Amino acid sequence: MSKRIAVFLDLQGTLGGAGSGDIMSFAFYPFTAAAIRLLNDAGLLAIVVTNQSHIAKGYFTWEDYGRRMEQLKRELAAQGAYLDADYCCPHASNDRCTCRKPLPGLVHRAQEDFDLDLSGCYLVGDAGACDMVLARSIGCKAILVRTGLGEGSLGEYRHLWAGIEPDFVARDVLEAARWIAEDTKRP
Repeated sequence: MSKRIAVFLDLQGTLGGAGSGDIMSFAFYPFTAAAIRLLNDAGLLAIVVTNQSHIAKGYFTWEDYGRRMEQLKRELAAQGAYLDADYCCPHASNDRCTCRKPLPGLVHRAQEDFDLDLSGCYLVGDAGACDMVLARSIGCKAILVRTGLGEGSLGEYRHLWAGIEPDFVARDVLEAARWIAEDTKRP
């Protein structure tokens, strides 16, 4: 049996924006459902990997996060798209966990849960120092989107991930999904 292929998707800045920088005020970009539907139709797993340090800081609870993710999944379902899973790091940066991106803990949990071949997987995100570093550390293809922190990652914060090149730089997650769908067809 061949291993499955996933597209790991960052949440904030990649799939949508948030006024206060947390999931409670998060809203999908208008093109996000179409992007995820494209991945669904291509037979790829769509898996969110997100840092939510606001949980550790007490701004909202793990249960609040779960309820909000269910709302977001219903929004996608209403547009014919779905996420296969979401993995969240609730820790603050000084908690010394192994799951806070760019550390690979969330991806390794998904790898076990879904029997993934990471070398065939993709990671789409807007933060070079976090998402692109994680993609390279786990051996998957790295796609940087220009939304969210993407422009800054390519400009003033490029030094934070010097020496790492994305496989593709996309305008947004829809362009990234189109590129991935085509890339999976290449021998």
